[in-house]
Amino acid sequence: MRKLVAASPEPYTLRRRTGELAEGAARLAEDLAAVSVAELLSGANRTAVRQGATTAFNGMRPGPVDWFTFEDRDDDTRDWHPQGLTSACDAGRDEPAFIASWYWKPEVDTEERGVRLTFLDPQTAKYRHVLCVVGKTDGSYAPVDIHSGGIAWYGDLLYVADTTRGLRVFDLRRILDLRSVQDDVGDHTRFGRKQGKYHAYGYRFLLPQSDCWKLATTGVRCSFASVDRSTAPARLISGECGDAQGGVGRLACWNLAEDGSLTHDEGVAVPSAAYLAPDCKIQGAVSHKARWYLSQAGTGAVRGRLIEAEPDGDPEVRDYPYGPEDLTVWRAREQLWSLTEFPRRRAIYGVPL
Repeated sequence: MRKLVAASPEPYTLRRRTGELAEGAARLAEDLAAVSVAELLSGANRTAVRQGATTAFNGMRPGPVDWFTFEDRDDDTRDWHPQGLTSACDAGRDEPAFIASWYWKPEVDTEERGVRLTFLDPQTAKYRHVLCVVGKTDGSYAPVDIHSGGIAWYGDLLYVADTTRGLRVFDLRRILDLRSVQDDVGDHTRFGRKQGKYHAYGYRFLLPQSDCWKLATTGVRCSFASVDRSTAPARLISGECGDAQGGVGRLACWNLAEDGSLTHDEGVAVPSAAYLAPDCKIQGAVSHKARWYLSQAGTGAVRGRLIEAEPDGDPEVRDYPYGPEDLTVWRAREQLWSLTEFPRRRAIYGVPL
């Protein structure tokens, strides 16, 4: 395994491409009332099990210090696949909360549903799903058809990794409630605005995309996302998985402004730093107090690994679960949290830093 070494930041330059996204999100918000994250969680309709039974950690030594497992219908589904994780700690909020992203890849080919977000309150173990959409200026909306391999929450903004394009941005002050204008959530088999009624495959809440940052260089990927609040200013992090043939991925860090936006010069955001990862198959990465943590995929039969490294230092490896994904730091507890993706082995879990 190689050392974590500095790389050129230029390939990860981002260009702002808002287009009609902000206008489309605002248009949708004119018709549908918004709820806050706290309001959404207070009415959450599903219940996780704290330290519930799971085989995700079999053989992992030491095991996680805490974890949450999903209801059976979310643990079992082969249509939705969890990928990204972020927390209220990333956002700078006092109340605890997690957000996980899932992408739609059904066993049977069917209409695209895009990306959903799961908002979880670790105090109550209650959670609820929200469907991401692209709002149109005529008041209609479309699904967000991406892998959503990682997410990062800072202030009121949620960044979602769009593998080959860059980063999509969602404003969490615009979680929109279909029940604010109709008595039900519409037809569970339909999507969109039809004959004056809203449908979202049975989801009650929509979150429209409000902005976009596009990679300026082809061949570069944003496979995951995280926030480092231990630096001043705080940094948004993304990077590449790297391939199993030995091609290590890159990591990039962009400075964040107080309002959560990327620090930029006339719509161009150049990373403040970049690195070559020490190995391939990286599913998530975050830095905290100058130390990097990277989750590395195994297989359905082999557990993943947690790689720890400081720039130019020799990496260390720790046991990790089956199917580890994106990473977030729960700063108040000095814990590193992630989630697992395989059906029947899905959990949001934490280990000590």
